Amino acid sequence: MRAILIAVLALLLSACASAKRLDAANDVHALLLSIRDNDQATFDRHVDRGALKQVIQAKLETEAVKDKRLSGIAAVLAPSLAEFAGEALVQPRTFKMVAEQYGYNEQTKIPGPVAIASALKTLPDGRVCATKTKDGPCVLIFTNVEGTWKLSGFEGDLSMLRLKL
Repeated sequence: MRAILIAVLALLLSACASAKRLDAANDVHALLLSIRDNDQATFDRHVDRGALKQVIQAKLETEAVKDKRLSGIAAVLAPSLAEFAGEALVQPRTFKMVAEQYGYNEQTKIPGPVAIASALKTLPDGRVCATKTKDGPCVLIFTNVEGTWKLSGFEGDLSMLRLKL
């Protein structure tokens, strides 16, 4: 009897995780379309700009401190430069390069939410993430903010974030 209860609970938890991923996938789909179309308004609705900017700034500052080639003045300026860069990088044209790392370009048909949901992982804290490979590390983190799943974190390499002019 106990084994059956455990199995039922496991099924319920996995169904809940699947529903969460499908819910998030609808917003991820909209974000991908906004990136492809360079649609700033839709992009802004699907990005937690403050959270994402903080993550990018922290990564930039960490890299600046680790870079032995930087002089003392550059290290002092790193936080200001990171703030400017963080704001400049949170744009659809910048994340177009990240989307290309996932295999999406202007000619690629954006998959529907069901396909996107299968590529998302539910994290223990309730957020979901996108990975480049099935068992790979999280690259893009999404958080449910007042009913909309928003891009809130970036765990990829900074070299993926370049301004496309």
